[in-house]
Amino acid sequence: MNKHLKHIAAAGLVTALLATGCKKDYENPNAATANQVYSSPKGLMGVSIGLQRLYTLGQGSSVYGLSTATGFVTNEVSLRNAGNIPELQFSTGGSAVDPTNNVLANIWSNANKIIYDANLVQASARRLGDRGYASGLIAYTTVMEALALGSLSMYWERIPDTTGSNVSFSPRVNGFRRAVAAIDEALATVAANPISAGFNADMPAGHNLVNTLQALKARYALFAGDYNIALAAANAVDITQRGMFNFDAANANPIFAAVTSTNNVYQPVDSTLGLPASIAPDLADRRIQFYTAINTTVAPRFRLTAFYNTATSAIPIYYPGEVTLIKAECLARNNDLTNAVVELNRVVTKTAAADPLGIGAQLPAVNPTTQADVLEQIYRNRCIELYQSGLKLEDMRRFGRPIAERKRNFFPYPFRERDGNPNTPADPAF
Repeated sequence: MNKHLKHIAAAGLVTALLATGCKKDYENPNAATANQVYSSPKGLMGVSIGLQRLYTLGQGSSVYGLSTATGFVTNEVSLRNAGNIPELQFSTGGSAVDPTNNVLANIWSNANKIIYDANLVQASARRLGDRGYASGLIAYTTVMEALALGSLSMYWERIPDTTGSNVSFSPRVNGFRRAVAAIDEALATVAANPISAGFNADMPAGHNLVNTLQALKARYALFAGDYNIALAAANAVDITQRGMFNFDAANANPIFAAVTSTNNVYQPVDSTLGLPASIAPDLADRRIQFYTAINTTVAPRFRLTAFYNTATSAIPIYYPGEVTLIKAECLARNNDLTNAVVELNRVVTKTAAADPLGIGAQLPAVNPTTQADVLEQIYRNRCIELYQSGLKLEDMRRFGRPIAERKRNFFPYPFRERDGNPNTPADPAF
């Protein structure tokens, strides 16, 4: 039986306990208590897997939401059916994206629940006698916590300082730095007590936790503008390894299930992958063929493929090419242009066979000479290498791309937060 499935019941039990704990008339005397779940290694693993399920599975998942919202507002994809109202809002852009959008509401609520539950698991894990199993739980839930903090910080100008009622808000850069701090704590825990074989046997397949933590640290330190920290973390990543979210027939890839298999939500805009003509991909760039397929009989011509073409296609948590481009960007922003171009060309010339994910441009080396030109080429290659990863909106702001190239800059706060929290900030104008 798939390891991912063995813990579904445990994860569902914990969710039910937490959701109905105040309704004493409906308690099940035969069910485990929350205290029992949070004091047991297997119970804590069930909760942890529940966080991954929340982030990855279904049209209400963060994976679907981030790929979809960013894809539309950065012009990576085009709408197939105007009856899909949240997606229509993103496709229209501007004020059409409003606080009723349930894709945004799902990203918001998923992130806050993941952060809350991850902190509970980590606190409980520190009380376990099996230190190696505890280290694994802390590392695994920190991956999910960092992704949750990152999703909030990429989409909203200010983010909650904590979880709960009437919480205060702080600038989004704090979210990126909170993610880095949590990762540092997890890495220190693993260094002191290496992850046990027992934990690895129970964890869903696809994860390389220490490598993934370093890659996410590099990503979010970069987004925070902490270039030296990002560069050091990127240098610690083994880019021959992968970190993936795996799926199976019963727990399908959410983009395939909602988008690729139906042709009813969105598809790639065309071979430009949403880039303006001045920096559009070279038609010889093999990454176009990696991310898109051609349908010659049924519209639209360009179809989504790569990590979204079957129910069981795995989705990357980070990309080896992303790590290399982080190095290039950090070097370029520190004005070490020679070494920045070296790192950039590792991606430009890379073959698919040389990449663990099979992504390769296989183009001749480039030779930009000014800092502005180097950064533009890094941005261009991030957009192609990381197509539909959900990271492009953050990149557009960081690289100072023209507002005209995107349909929103930040998103409005969901009504479900504003209605319950008087501290919710004003919505952005665009």
